[in-house]
Amino acid sequence: MSSVKRHGFTLVELLVVIAIIGILVGLLLPAVQAAREAARRMSCSNNFKQIGLGIQNYHSNYKQLPTHGTGTQPGVPDAYFRTSTQGNRYRLSMLVPILPFIEQQSLWEQISNPNAQRTDGDTMAAVGTPTNPWPPMGPTPEVIQYIPWTTEVPTYRCPSDPGFGLPALGRTNYAACLGDSCWRLYFGPYNNDRTAKPQGAVLQAQAAHRGFFKPLQESKFRDILDGLSNTIAMGEIISYLGDNSIRGQVTESAANSSAPGVSLTSIRDNPSVCLPLINPQRPRFWDPTYNMISRRLFARGYRWADQGPFFTGCLTILPPNREICGPYNTLGTTLIATMSSQHTGGCHVLMGDGAVTFVSDSVEAGDSTAGSVWLNGTGAQIPGSPSPYGLWGSLGTRAASEVVDEAL
Repeated sequence: MSSVKRHGFTLVELLVVIAIIGILVGLLLPAVQAAREAARRMSCSNNFKQIGLGIQNYHSNYKQLPTHGTGTQPGVPDAYFRTSTQGNRYRLSMLVPILPFIEQQSLWEQISNPNAQRTDGDTMAAVGTPTNPWPPMGPTPEVIQYIPWTTEVPTYRCPSDPGFGLPALGRTNYAACLGDSCWRLYFGPYNNDRTAKPQGAVLQAQAAHRGFFKPLQESKFRDILDGLSNTIAMGEIISYLGDNSIRGQVTESAANSSAPGVSLTSIRDNPSVCLPLINPQRPRFWDPTYNMISRRLFARGYRWADQGPFFTGCLTILPPNREICGPYNTLGTTLIATMSSQHTGGCHVLMGDGAVTFVSDSVEAGDSTAGSVWLNGTGAQIPGSPSPYGLWGSLGTRAASEVVDEAL
């Protein structure tokens, strides 16, 4: 009787094959992840280019840049930080008016026309208010029931950033460059209620607002005396993930007040004043001593429609991916609004001519403890002074006669 000889893998052979496959996967996975990040980084750059083209087309149509701090005032003016459903107190970012120029015409139509729809699905009439309560250009940007302010605009998001959902409204990863001075970024040449132009506020704005975008003021390409290709128009920022990151949130004490040594004037005079508050074991995070709970609504990139530096502003003071620094309870009126990204080693910037480039964390940034230029500064801080923040600072100023001769 003949026997049938069976062919197959032995257990040892099978284990060897599995081990080889595991090794190959381990070798290939970093390459796959790197390829995916390269694709996301390319997509992020393309988003920025589309925004840059939108700015160019806006200027071509209206002969000015989109104003960073625009909108409407309710019938009875009040402090800019007061919530209103009848106007937005000129708190809209430059990302709002360029919507029609980045293929977001339908969203622009919702904003520019009155409507009664709410985020929760009701109409305002159903909850006992007039039929069309939302005015043209909408309420103040923190009103969560206004659907456009909660809408995620794909062009305003970097694919590498995982931030999503509440407590943020519509997030953004692209912010207007406001220059190399942190002083009074929220006020422009106006009073607290944005209705008057006192001489002191005008002088403060003229001295400190040195960037491509001037808060609450009209600006044109002709104002960029250093040249569009030498001036940063916008920078990349992360959106806060609720993780106590130094790039997404400011510090505060357990008593819901500013952390030690942090005040409006201290960050103006030393942008690195928050360095001692960073966790030495985890240098991308604040020391756990500081309680962030009450600041959860005021964080990086949380409202694309809000012109506050917390949400849509950036500065060329500290180099990319350094800490943001500001005092508690100011809504970002004076803030070291640092650029940042989820890419390795730096972040994207949009130049005034529409070019997008990647800037390294190690960019030459001068003296990070030098004070910002402002009206009453002394020495290197007086109006018209060159940027104290080296190449990085000079890229953020529009008219300081600091032309960059080298490629980034």
